[in-house]
Amino acid sequence: MTMTIPLRLEVDPATLLDLAPRMGRTMVIGQSGPVTHERIGAVEAVAREGDRLRLSGATQDSEIALEALASVIYDRSSEMQGKVYPRLEFRDAEGATIFAMVGMEGLEPFAAVLEDIAAAPEFPSPEEPRPEPQELAEDDPILPPFRALEGSGRPVVIEFARPGFTQRWRGEIAALRPSSGFLNVMTKDFHLHLRAGGVAGWEKEAGASHALDAEGRRIGLSLREEV
Repeated sequence: MTMTIPLRLEVDPATLLDLAPRMGRTMVIGQSGPVTHERIGAVEAVAREGDRLRLSGATQDSEIALEALASVIYDRSSEMQGKVYPRLEFRDAEGATIFAMVGMEGLEPFAAVLEDIAAAPEFPSPEEPRPEPQELAEDDPILPPFRALEGSGRPVVIEFARPGFTQRWRGEIAALRPSSGFLNVMTKDFHLHLRAGGVAGWEKEAGASHALDAEGRRIGLSLREEV
């Protein structure tokens, strides 16, 4: 692994996002609690719609609240089989990551876009401990709405929302892939990872199923058939 210190980019986050179409194929990642929602593909267009920014393309559909963006951290430490997967973390004023973008074509496209942007070292904070993985049980509350659509051939919308960020995927759930304590939905342009035990139930509203935590609060994940 390449040992590099993350960098805080001295750039307006919205201005940097305007350059996303030049970064090649990216993975746009929304994560909160037990949910990780990843869109994979090129950002073809960036449009400002009032106080929001939309990333769009054949495989991308993300909305970002401009007022939520405070800083961008550039991390080049992830390396697999000799290939660097650069990561941009878009953070709020408290330092929490709103969403992230990972370059799927290696370091070069990111480096070309960022070469004229000043940066300063950003020493990482200690990572918060994650829950111990547990086996995905047959009666895990995560499963029912996904099993109802698995292999049905019916188009669905899986949406993730957290403060400042919303992202959607439209497609068919051909098969569920439980692995390593997660329920996974995986296609060439989308990955959804749901940690076993992370959903306590579902709430139906306007044709959509909304995932709930143990206190009955929505956690930002919803699933519905596309009409």
